[in-house]
Amino acid sequence: MKAEERWQARFRASRMTLPIWARQAPNRSIYRSNATGTWEVYAWDRATGATRQVTERPKGTAHATLDPTGQWIYWFADTEGDEFGVWWRQPFGGGPSELAAPDLPPGQPGGIALSATGLAAISLASEGSFRIHLVRPGEPSRLLYEHPEAAWVADMSLDGQLIAINHGEYGDFRHPALRVVRQSGQTVRELYDGLGKGVIGLRFAPVPGDRRLLALHERRERQEPLVWDPVTGEQREIWLRDSGDLTAEWYHDGRGLLILRDNRARTHLHRYDLGGGGLTLIETPHGVIEEAAPRPAGHVEYSWSSASRPPVIKSSNGQVVINAGGPPAPPSVPVEDLDVPGPGGRIHALVSRPEHGGGPFPTVFMLHGGPTSHDHDAFSPEVAAWVDAGFAVVRVNYRGSTGYGSAWRDALRGDVGHIELQDVAAVRRTVVERGIADPERVMLTGTAWGGYLTLLGLGTQPDLWAAGIAKVPIACHQTSYEDEAESLRAYHRALLGGSPDEQPERYAASSPITYVDRVQAPVLILAGENDTRCPLRQIEKYVGRLAAHGHPYEVYTYDAIRGSLVVAERIAQMSLQLEFARKHLRH
Repeated sequence: MKAEERWQARFRASRMTLPIWARQAPNRSIYRSNATGTWEVYAWDRATGATRQVTERPKGTAHATLDPTGQWIYWFADTEGDEFGVWWRQPFGGGPSELAAPDLPPGQPGGIALSATGLAAISLASEGSFRIHLVRPGEPSRLLYEHPEAAWVADMSLDGQLIAINHGEYGDFRHPALRVVRQSGQTVRELYDGLGKGVIGLRFAPVPGDRRLLALHERRERQEPLVWDPVTGEQREIWLRDSGDLTAEWYHDGRGLLILRDNRARTHLHRYDLGGGGLTLIETPHGVIEEAAPRPAGHVEYSWSSASRPPVIKSSNGQVVINAGGPPAPPSVPVEDLDVPGPGGRIHALVSRPEHGGGPFPTVFMLHGGPTSHDHDAFSPEVAAWVDAGFAVVRVNYRGSTGYGSAWRDALRGDVGHIELQDVAAVRRTVVERGIADPERVMLTGTAWGGYLTLLGLGTQPDLWAAGIAKVPIACHQTSYEDEAESLRAYHRALLGGSPDEQPERYAASSPITYVDRVQAPVLILAGENDTRCPLRQIEKYVGRLAAHGHPYEVYTYDAIRGSLVVAERIAQMSLQLEFARKHLRH
């Protein structure tokens, strides 16, 4: 297989998410798959083995869930991929679709929680407000919660009596509080651990009448599970000796927790017995588990991949749960760990080298989005495409990344953007010294926050980068704030200490447009025309400044938000990036 066919085959290979199932009807599952070339929702009856496609939308479907009884499939329908729309639902067995809440106006999705009684709690943000409505089919919706600061529904008890809400009412969307309310809106109890220590609601116990809520807290400088009874106030913290951030999921009987431990870009699974407190490691292959959930029989299903091996849906009993269908993706190269001393502590980076030839290589620094995210040892068609083309790829889990404790994640204070780039520069210096990267042919690229760091790096570190590719970047924080979705405004305020009117110096100091006259390298910008996260107007403003300086640039726009859910669009964008890099890195 030729190199171009090989990397395109990875994008075209069918992939799927971990199937989720109804709490009270575990043979009824749904998942999302790109089997048609677009990510859509599918229903799977485990008893018969039958599957069917539920949604068919030109730009794909990103959000879907199943009610506890297994009778209804819900999905979010936005307009042309702009993440602004309404919830629909359809019977599990098929039939006409209907609006889940016909009287609610469109908004940005903030989650949906479903009970076994038919009651739903729907979060939507619009017009400067975050609202949660209670919805029952055939009845008018009822406003449960409203606030100008960001909030979203976490879950609802099976009987619909208790609703868990995460909110940023205390002014820090990055570290939310957790409130449980009744259907009347009356507060049952709240958990707030103070500034810099978020409490995030996950799921109520999957047992009728059980009021316990599983949550994550940050009382010991990392995320750890907490079992909380909001009626009595009783709390039980789950502590593990091992390092890494944790999340958790209930076992079906409420007697145990599945613990997912994320440490140094890999995932580990444990079962925690709530009765005796025992902890058992669940054997899984070396790599990354994107999602995992226990089945009623006691085994665990999980979605696994590694940098060299494509994704598969596996079970802890050793079986493959379900095949995505079609030819599998060609494998790629394993990833190498790199630890670099940095200005804020040890920096963990991942290096992928071409299979053949020796360094130094033309090198792509691929910066992750978020910033509250991280790169890991998971299969990436993008990384594999660069490697097949003869580039080394370096991914840096800079300060601000998750997976390395709360202090590392929250280090972006006062000098946002520049802090991350200090870490990137330290890693660049190391890979050049070790003969991995050719110092004259090092390119910076990234998506969303990574795209923002790319533009900022080209302007503030012009001597380090031979070219840059910024995908749906933030180019001007102030202009982005004016046009972006409500939740992103809340994030901006939390990250930069207020609005642009309150913190104009910080917004300017962290904006790539402030340094546009210093850019020396050619730049390619990819932008979504309907993007409410990294809006187009602020990118056009930046490009206008580039043009005024006579600087070489290229712009590619497409009509969906951020990373497209359409496979053909992703291939077109990858081809464009490879062509740009070959031209400007002389490769």
